[in-house]
Amino acid sequence: MAAERVFLNEVALRDGLQSEAVFVPTEAKIRLADRLSAVGLAKLEVTSFVSPKAIPALRDAAEVLAGIGRRPGVVYAALVPNEKGAERALASGCDEINLVMSIGEAHNLANMRMTCEQSLNQFARIMALVAGTPLRVTGSVATAFGCPFEGGQSLQRIFWAVERYLGLGFHAITLADTVGMAHPRLVAEVCSQFLRSFPGVPLTLHFHDTRGMGLANVMAALDAGARSFDASLGGIGGCPYAPGATGNISTEDAVHMLEACGADTGVDLDSLLAVARDLPGLIGHGVPGRILAAGKRTDLRPRPA
Repeated sequence: MAAERVFLNEVALRDGLQSEAVFVPTEAKIRLADRLSAVGLAKLEVTSFVSPKAIPALRDAAEVLAGIGRRPGVVYAALVPNEKGAERALASGCDEINLVMSIGEAHNLANMRMTCEQSLNQFARIMALVAGTPLRVTGSVATAFGCPFEGGQSLQRIFWAVERYLGLGFHAITLADTVGMAHPRLVAEVCSQFLRSFPGVPLTLHFHDTRGMGLANVMAALDAGARSFDASLGGIGGCPYAPGATGNISTEDAVHMLEACGADTGVDLDSLLAVARDLPGLIGHGVPGRILAAGKRTDLRPRPA
């Protein structure tokens, strides 16, 4: 019986590096992207076309996208916060843009400085801008599993956002645990209901390991039928607009776990680990990824004397 195919989308170049205090040089970003392109990941979220004043760490978005080597079969995406960002993404030759709205109104105001309706109105203008182009659009439902200011979100609220996104013509949906409030039973319920309610709509899950449940949430989503997950090399990154909400799930940890459970991620784990080992030197500090520290479960050691 063939292993179940699961797709990993790397977000360290955007979600990870945007949180770093030290600017990673453009050439180093390009080398990192090229190395990650070669390990078998399904997608790279390469950068964000956000204002350089807002996130100076990504002020070289266009230069990075112009410099990377495009590998066939890998999707190259960018986060876009507004119409100007969409225009820049179109000019860069992105395959896909990611539009984000928090369904927690307070978080959306803190993160995007807009109400949800204002975000949706802007999305409509962006969709008009990209109409007729090959650019695909993913809509991220941020704080889908809980808002740090408002608490848990109802399934009705999540699906309200999904329906609005699909009504605007979005091609795919990401449900994001922006501040690490998800737990496996909640994830299983939301994913099961989503897949029943929106058959055929591509779904990705974006989990954080803020409270140590990130990989458990991946397994809950997998058991419910989800097959696409965001992850960040070394587990770097997080939400800068939510206190304490650092820590995406680690890509190498996710690959290690999924492959151990019999899934086919398409990722060469040893090659990925080689990239991850160089990450602390690039950003100037250690990373929370566990497999880097402990080794793979199949790594054996000499018996003590």
